[in-house]
Amino acid sequence: MPIPYAKPEPPNDDKRWKIVATRMRRLGDRPEALIEALHASQEAFGYLDDDALRFVGDTLGVPPSRVFGVATFYSFFTLKPQGQHTCVVCTGTACYINGAADLLSAFDRHLGIKPRQTTPDDRISLLTARCIGACSLAPAVMVDGEMQGKADPQQLMSTLEKL
Repeated sequence: MPIPYAKPEPPNDDKRWKIVATRMRRLGDRPEALIEALHASQEAFGYLDDDALRFVGDTLGVPPSRVFGVATFYSFFTLKPQGQHTCVVCTGTACYINGAADLLSAFDRHLGIKPRQTTPDDRISLLTARCIGACSLAPAVMVDGEMQGKADPQQLMSTLEKL
């Protein structure tokens, strides 16, 4: 005889949980909806904390190890709050050969951060991506969702200082 399954309650009364729960329900509350559910949670809260990972996993019937594994495997997901501005440096082959490492070094020298870190003042977060689809503009960077091709470390740092 099947065991009745009670959906877990959201971690708190924040209305954004309703958005996440609705998205999971529309996807059928099935384990196959894990990535979409994590996207919905990150869009609602800006990052995936322990409560979000637990709620999504419990709702979809996915073990915590798998939820955490998916959340840490894909570079789109972040487990910490992001800064006011986000910079994504492409580290694909074309970008790497054309200077992505120099861009990452500039972040370390000028802002004191490495990939997946945020400046102490929570102003800028640095992420990397395997490819952002701008190989002809290598090295490519996305600052707050806007593409910058043929990025130069000094020019990029200047742009970030103006934000």
